[in-house]
Amino acid sequence: MEVPLINLSTDQETRNKLGRAVNKVLDHGKFILGPEVNELERNLESFTGTKHAITCSNGTDALILALLAKGVRPNDFVYVPSFTFSATAEAVAIIGAKPVFIDVDEKTFNIDLLHLKQSHELLTKKNIFPKGVISVDIFGQTCSYNEIQDWITKNEMWLICDGAQSLGATYNDTHVGNFGDITTTSFYPTKPLGCYGDGGCVFTNDDLLFEKIKSLRVHGEGKNKYDNLRVGLNARMDTIQAAILIHKLHDFTLELSKRRELSNFYTKHLNESFVKPFIIPECNPSWAQYTIKISHNSRDKVQNTLAKKGISTCVYYPIPLHMQPAYHEYMNLVGNKLPVSEKIAKCVLSLPMGCNMEQAEYVCQSLNELAEVTSSSFEVA
Repeated sequence: MEVPLINLSTDQETRNKLGRAVNKVLDHGKFILGPEVNELERNLESFTGTKHAITCSNGTDALILALLAKGVRPNDFVYVPSFTFSATAEAVAIIGAKPVFIDVDEKTFNIDLLHLKQSHELLTKKNIFPKGVISVDIFGQTCSYNEIQDWITKNEMWLICDGAQSLGATYNDTHVGNFGDITTTSFYPTKPLGCYGDGGCVFTNDDLLFEKIKSLRVHGEGKNKYDNLRVGLNARMDTIQAAILIHKLHDFTLELSKRRELSNFYTKHLNESFVKPFIIPECNPSWAQYTIKISHNSRDKVQNTLAKKGISTCVYYPIPLHMQPAYHEYMNLVGNKLPVSEKIAKCVLSLPMGCNMEQAEYVCQSLNELAEVTSSSFEVA
């Protein structure tokens, strides 16, 4: 049995609907910021309950737009978690600012507030005062936003929430998009809400930030793109992707329900030898990934054996950002070692999220047969 990590195929009914949506764009010919873009933004505002949604070209540009809107400049310092995809730190560095890597919580994999506090105390003693924090809702689980926001406010910093994997998740019954000063997301095809190319979005409840981001998205435009109020980007979403996302957003609640059903099945049926995802009680995740921990001595064997059985898995992420060659110059800001990030990078394994329940049963059966080569012990050195 073949079990894909993510199933991006579409049935004929969906193809027909998407075909009609794309043909409509081909008919009116407004391929950049056409009417579907505005419609999608209004629909995203309605879905999340956020005041403003500004679509853009991709999730990385969404982060860059957010940083520029907050006035981040070269040589500013910004806290980011190390255990995440490179775009989070890349957006900081590409502006010329300096990412300060923070360790993550060993249970949730999200940014560790205690290490953040300790790092901030260390840097301020050196007269280094970071401007803000980018949190990441890893694998679709939100951070503990009440605690983080309280500390952010106390220290007069801003918070950008990287929700590339968590659109559709809620924290205390509030949708992702409403936390921090700004929330960003990605519509990369493998995301819970993905388009058929690249796309992203920036959410904010702040009117002034909304006006800045909307301007920055189109070369810093004022009254029009030939009236430049600020240095900006070419970060517009194309209309065809917006048309596709309008349709997919309509079915997004069903997609989230399927992911939650699948995740609950994994949690119920996987052997206790595997360390299953720990979910904070305030959060209802979007389940971008279902990621288990197994002994680092066993992971390669387990992954290779599953592959021979036709089961696709993936390691997100094999190398923490503070250990990547691109970010070596930033390693010594709060020390060279982030033990939790380094440890879990050797132990995590993400299971298929694009399968039906019969395939999920096959995944669990195959993993449980391998349980004797795994270990549930996981102590951070």
